[in-house]
Amino acid sequence: MGETEPAVLQRLLDVALELQGERRPESVLRTVLKAAKDLAGARYAAVGVPDGDGGFALFLVEGVDARTWDAIGYLPRTHGVLGSLLTDPKPLRLHRLRDDPRFRGWPRAHPAMTSFLGIPVIASGDIVAALFLANKIEADDFSTADVRVVEALAAHAALAVVSAQRQSRLRELSIAAERARLARDLHDSVTQTVFSLTLSAETAASLATGADPRLVEQVDRIRALAGTATEELGSLLDTLRLAEDRRDDLATLLRRRVELLGRVHDVPIDLRIRGAQQTRSAATEYEVGRIATEALSNALKHANAGRIAVTLTYTEGKLRLTVADDGDGFDPAITARQSRRMGLSSMAERAAALGADLHVESSPGTGTTVSLEVLGDC
Repeated sequence: MGETEPAVLQRLLDVALELQGERRPESVLRTVLKAAKDLAGARYAAVGVPDGDGGFALFLVEGVDARTWDAIGYLPRTHGVLGSLLTDPKPLRLHRLRDDPRFRGWPRAHPAMTSFLGIPVIASGDIVAALFLANKIEADDFSTADVRVVEALAAHAALAVVSAQRQSRLRELSIAAERARLARDLHDSVTQTVFSLTLSAETAASLATGADPRLVEQVDRIRALAGTATEELGSLLDTLRLAEDRRDDLATLLRRRVELLGRVHDVPIDLRIRGAQQTRSAATEYEVGRIATEALSNALKHANAGRIAVTLTYTEGKLRLTVADDGDGFDPAITARQSRRMGLSSMAERAAALGADLHVESSPGTGTTVSLEVLGDC
């Protein structure tokens, strides 16, 4: 590091002290990223945290202006040169990035990059992020000294990221626990009260037949409001349970949803899981679960269903979900008009994002069947 060594060491110390006060992973990585860019003399710098599904949960950049970043249009994937740094703990120095056989190209708006330095951020033997530097400003290549400096920053980053992630996770667990408690309390107290109110309103409506029309009108209004309150409370319970759903595998998620919705709406829901359960990405299982929840919600809120059957079938390389009800059904010819109210557009968009096939079969008086088929490992 020559004559600049004292200044570099001071900057590293300043960064270490600054990181001690950070609590959010993004703030930690932004601090490290700026220091790495400056100390290594790079024109461009980035840091990425993998999401486990082929992309980056967080990707921060320095040196690229907002207009260029918007023109690039999308985050990179964890393949090629960037992906290699998330699997190989060794630093990577390249004289010319695009000459590396792992280089996959970049979008048209992406700045041209020549020299490259990549440093994994490792904590407890796991690569939790990676630093990417490009275009050494006053030299053709990044030096060995640059590698040492950025590795020192990566070591500080690893400790700070793990600490920040732990704090975030504790906050998430605390919030999830509180949401679950609220859901239980609402179900055990308010739901039963609203259900009793609905029954009382129905009874009052039947007794008010032939009475003063104004009284009949008000009783009917109470009955309608009680029904709306029941639906809204069910939706609120659904929302409160979403965070917990994200931690469940698909089969567990469906069991929990069926149990909760069956209690809230007092409608028999039959769940069958067939075949050996296969592991798919958390994102895929979550999206399939949301489609199932939407289909169940439709049957409970709009179909006047007396019984609902949910079937999840695992076969070789394929997953099939069906949600069938014996309710009113609807005319497919007016599906476009119904789609916004019934969430059909939302289900179709989720299925398209998965590359899955979604079919909705229905006709007036014969109920509705929603079928979803997901191919491959996803």
